[in-house]
Amino acid sequence: MDFLRYFQSQKGEMVRLLKNLVQLESPTSEKKAVDRCCDEVLKQLTGLGGRVRKFPQKEIGDLHLVEFGWAGVGTSSRPILILTHIDTVWPTGTIDKMPFYLAGDRVYGPGALDMKAGLVMVIFALGAINKLGATPRRKIWLFINSAEETGNDNSHRQIADLARKAGLVFCLEPGLPGGTIKVQRKGRVVVRIDCGGRQAHASTPDKGINAIEELMAQLQKLKKIKIKDMSLNIGLIGGGEKANVVPEKAWAICDLRFWSSQDLNILKGFLRELKPKQKGARVKASLQSFTPPMEFSPASRLLFNQAREIASSIGMDLIPGRSGGGSDASIAAHLGLPCLDGLGPEGEGMHAPHEHLLLSTMIQRTALLTRLLLEL
Repeated sequence: MDFLRYFQSQKGEMVRLLKNLVQLESPTSEKKAVDRCCDEVLKQLTGLGGRVRKFPQKEIGDLHLVEFGWAGVGTSSRPILILTHIDTVWPTGTIDKMPFYLAGDRVYGPGALDMKAGLVMVIFALGAINKLGATPRRKIWLFINSAEETGNDNSHRQIADLARKAGLVFCLEPGLPGGTIKVQRKGRVVVRIDCGGRQAHASTPDKGINAIEELMAQLQKLKKIKIKDMSLNIGLIGGGEKANVVPEKAWAICDLRFWSSQDLNILKGFLRELKPKQKGARVKASLQSFTPPMEFSPASRLLFNQAREIASSIGMDLIPGRSGGGSDASIAAHLGLPCLDGLGPEGEGMHAPHEHLLLSTMIQRTALLTRLLLEL
């Protein structure tokens, strides 16, 4: 079947569903809104024969696993795990300022690219498989995360548990330009550095130990870590009480990103060995959050080569790429699973007012996703 032509004929219906999901705003922090939008997605998926497992949550939207199986698909092959998320960064009411609309090949709207288009893609891919009466080689598990944008321990644990039982992983985060998908992602650690000193009057600073000066010295050390392509952002900082008091306490929260597990080990070792520069000062580094790097492992390389061959049959040149941001796929890849990320449409402006996707790439990548689900 020519899936590219088929989904071109379905373009209007795909856009209508995407519009519906975008207008059902679903900011991570608003559980009721997230659950309401997810209900619409689940209605679509159960209509295709999906069996829903719900993981109720108190603080965030409920997590869901939708399972698809076909007669003749045995248990010898582990399932394909598809990772998606329903939440967005946009607060309720944004749709009034950033309405959903089309402009040529571009489709605008809050959360359209990141990543409600990915949900539309998988719904239509599974729908096409049903209409065709085809039998994929594996069962398909679709996980819908409700708190991907902020991160959540419960959702991370659920993804890890599912990944351990899966055979390979697709993530429908937005793709990169020119047919590029993400096979590498930077890992991320958020570190808090606390420095302690001794309070004194500003007229006799030698009687005190300036915690802010100590913190500045420690941050300068952090910037000099010998890790290639590591990025450091000092995002939050505080300390002191008054201009005429030598500060006793100071702190900073930093975002550090790196490409490999080896880089992570170097970073952890550096943080463990931090020592005060000033005599009598104190310094402590504590890990606030961690996302592992997604490395281009031999297993992922093999999976990519298989996907590239399938893509070439529909006139698509699949290109391996990398991203500085993390995703749920990083969790699965860290456990050794072969992963392809960024299978969603191309576009620009994630988390920005000009967020949009390219409709032609959503059509093309839905055709690719359908072939991948059938053939891998």
